[in-house]
Amino acid sequence: MPWMEGAALLVSLLALLPLGFIAFMAVDAGWSTIQALVFRPRVGELLGNTALLILLTLPICAILAVALGWLTERTDLPGARVWAWLIVAPLTVPAFVQGYAWVTVWPSLHGPFAGVMMSVIAYLAFMYLPVAAALRWLDPGLEEVAASLGDGPWRVFRRVVLPQLRLALCGGALLVGLHLLGEYGLFAMIRFDTFTTAIVDQFQSAYDAPAANMLGGVLVLCCLALLGADAAGRGRRRYARVGSGPARLPPPHRLGLWRLPCLALLTALTAASLGVPLLTLARWLWFGGVGAWRPAELGPAFGETVLLAAAGGILTVAAAAPMAWLSIRQPGRAQRALEGCNYVAGSLPGVVIALALVTVTVRVALPLYQTVTTILVAYMLLFLPRGMLSLRSSIAQAPVELEQAAASLGRPPLAALWATTIRVAAPGAAAGMALVSLGITNELTATLMLAPNGVQTLATMFWAYSSEIDYAAAAPYALIMVLFALPLTVLLHVQSRRMAGR
Repeated sequence: MPWMEGAALLVSLLALLPLGFIAFMAVDAGWSTIQALVFRPRVGELLGNTALLILLTLPICAILAVALGWLTERTDLPGARVWAWLIVAPLTVPAFVQGYAWVTVWPSLHGPFAGVMMSVIAYLAFMYLPVAAALRWLDPGLEEVAASLGDGPWRVFRRVVLPQLRLALCGGALLVGLHLLGEYGLFAMIRFDTFTTAIVDQFQSAYDAPAANMLGGVLVLCCLALLGADAAGRGRRRYARVGSGPARLPPPHRLGLWRLPCLALLTALTAASLGVPLLTLARWLWFGGVGAWRPAELGPAFGETVLLAAAGGILTVAAAAPMAWLSIRQPGRAQRALEGCNYVAGSLPGVVIALALVTVTVRVALPLYQTVTTILVAYMLLFLPRGMLSLRSSIAQAPVELEQAAASLGRPPLAALWATTIRVAAPGAAAGMALVSLGITNELTATLMLAPNGVQTLATMFWAYSSEIDYAAAAPYALIMVLFALPLTVLLHVQSRRMAGR
């Protein structure tokens, strides 16, 4: 369908807007300006902080994810299913709410140590999910063969199990790394400077567009370097095998004397990632009493959040539909190139996308500056991969023969598509809308930079009160965001277990 290809091309070009903006601003500024704004001690400090954060956080998350995945999937750990849920449950707490909770408990928490600790607490679950799913997929026969050849348990794990977790670890590391590059609220709370916090500060305090743009360019290069490292880490080794999953479950390894230390580790992690934020929220809600719930502010913020989340979810899934359809119905080099544009743009931090849209609207389309249209476009660019991945799997379940049969009965192409594939893909589209909408609910950086005057969401109201150290007034907004994110966590965990047929 030519119109479908045209729509996919248009969305892909729009997705490249932030990258094109960064390139244009670099050329427009000239080499002398780039030297003055990029090659300076402040940028070196930010680059060092960012590199230190990633180089320390990712290995810690990887070690913990493998250990926790092994404990919950391959051992006789008491209450393994419950612990698996508790490991994933911190995803219901936005990262900046984690920072708010810990800072109120530990006011002096700041600096590199705080950045790494809070990053592990906030994002460990993103690496645990793929690792646990991969462990459920592994064929125990491979480990038994290695053991029969004389390899001990640790050697079997190192030579057989760990190599098969490579893709899961790379995927989780990429997801965590991109979140670290784009996170603003958490690091602003603990006063740990990164490129994102510096860009937002430049934008909000002095509106120093050239400096913010050049910092955004360095941040984009960091994202592309992370994507390149992920591609190199995955390699070209084959991991596929015939069959939908292991023919049988492996016998659980007995923990023996290690049971109590393992339970202590899980208890400590749960207390840090769930106990502290939930108890802190309960404490501030108790101190604030009824007065903390301000219906005149809470009601409009809740309504605007729901409207933006619903509109952004619908727009994102609609924009992702042409590309998702092409990826299933007409795969090829051109399709893969266009699809790659969407994923690269979706990996960019919200601050870069917001900065691009601010500059473009101010220079080219001033009437769109700080309008609902602009912020919805930002949400679409940020969450396009979520909508596309949900749609692709659903469209793949609709045989192309259904469309051909409907067309042979005289229906126009769009009517045939509506009567067959779109109806089959409706559940996947609904899941994609839910994932995007919940992401929008907790989005902070782009909303702060692009929201129209007078428009306040749950996230921005929480940020406004917490920035004023009015933690009691901020608590109701944090609680509602946690409740909003609960369905996303349940959906992620259920889908993870369905992948392995368990």
